[in-house]
Amino acid sequence: MRSSPIRFVLVAGMLASSTIALSGIALAAEPRETRIANEALANVAQLRERTLQDKTAWQVVESLTTEVGPRLAGSEADARAVRWAEATFKALGYDKVWLQPVGFPKWVRRSERGEVVGANAQPLTLTALGGSPGGTVEAEVVRFADLAALEAAPAGSLAGRIAFVDYRMERARDGSGYGPGSRVRSRGPSAAIRAGALAFVMRSAGTDSHRNPHTGVTRFDDGLTPIPSAALSVPDAEQLSRLVALGPPVRLRVALDCGWDGTAESFNVIGEITGSHRKLREEVVVIGGHLDSWDLGTGAIDDGAGIAITMAAGHLIGQLPKAQRPARTIRVIAFANEEQGLYGGKAYTAQYKTDVAKHQLVAESDFGAGRIYAFNTGAAAHAATAVAQIAEALKPLGIDTMAKGGAGPDVGPIAAEGAAWAWLGQDGTDYFDLHHTPDDTLDKIDPAALAQNTAAYAVFAYLAASADGGFGSAPKPAPAAP
Repeated sequence: MRSSPIRFVLVAGMLASSTIALSGIALAAEPRETRIANEALANVAQLRERTLQDKTAWQVVESLTTEVGPRLAGSEADARAVRWAEATFKALGYDKVWLQPVGFPKWVRRSERGEVVGANAQPLTLTALGGSPGGTVEAEVVRFADLAALEAAPAGSLAGRIAFVDYRMERARDGSGYGPGSRVRSRGPSAAIRAGALAFVMRSAGTDSHRNPHTGVTRFDDGLTPIPSAALSVPDAEQLSRLVALGPPVRLRVALDCGWDGTAESFNVIGEITGSHRKLREEVVVIGGHLDSWDLGTGAIDDGAGIAITMAAGHLIGQLPKAQRPARTIRVIAFANEEQGLYGGKAYTAQYKTDVAKHQLVAESDFGAGRIYAFNTGAAAHAATAVAQIAEALKPLGIDTMAKGGAGPDVGPIAAEGAAWAWLGQDGTDYFDLHHTPDDTLDKIDPAALAQNTAAYAVFAYLAASADGGFGSAPKPAPAAP
């Protein structure tokens, strides 16, 4: 290992902990260039090809979606999923497996129904938004083209009525259309309450044309009394819009039996493949997905696929001969309750934020099982060579480097504390056809695409854990005192 280069810098004010003060001048150690040895690059080429032929990821997601099925956070099936994950990590040969408790409010769904009443009476397919209270409301519908139009509605203008936002979400490979669509879901109910509405309905945040409504969590701003809130399937939203356009008032009946029911405890399930270097094995490359799902489908693409991809990648790295094992530890996390507020990711960060510097890189698979087409990291400049080496090893999988992306949802909190992140961008062109719907089932996963994802995560994690040097993880400086 070569010594770190040293430069002289003038220092004023407070000195960083990595500098040594000397008569008004400081010696500051620049981070040395991070590189990956040729031997590791040769090993990973074999690992990549072996992983493409391996069936572990498919077997894992098939098992999860078949034996457990939908896994609403706090439900009996969620508890079963935790036991399943613990047993699966052990069966896959992980060196260490443990549970980290995660607490949260418990939301339950019992039944839901929507219908137009009056002259054009007919049923409409809808689903309650997570976090919605129960209740039955029958009232006139007022249509808004988008969230901005609803938010501009004067206070009291929707008194005794139901607000309906008919925003059409745009399809995009990178899923960028989801931001505006999900904001309707998260902010629309509060805007409706401020305008005096009795209930809120929206065109689903999705890109399909099936009678499958898309659920997802909503929020109510402090000080507001929550109202029943639901999403219509895309065809039913279009039907309601046509009825409103006919002119006469349209009355809608929304009946939801759902709501908060105390608190629950679940667990982050964590498995490790121990690093081979005695001094470096305390440093970790974190990969994972979230174990919970919504209750309409079986949670195959969201996020059974991510669980399977990362569990299988860690397993296959662990199957390498001891001489080829990476220096650092591979930590795979099945996060609890991502869907209702990133509870698992926040609990992990609360426990490990003092160890941010020990997190070599963090990445999460939570965008289905479409082929990975792009790679990027938030790594520091001194790691540019190693990042380029990882990118080169990913190219045979059809993956290019792109200046976009960011930390996944559950690793986002620890990335915000200073952990370096990596992004392996999946093709999400069709993801929001299925997202949070009854159609999120195993048959929607392409086994070949799943294997390509697994190979990409195995390559990335292996090389990151084998690098000679770090990628820039360091605690964020404390905010300056006011």
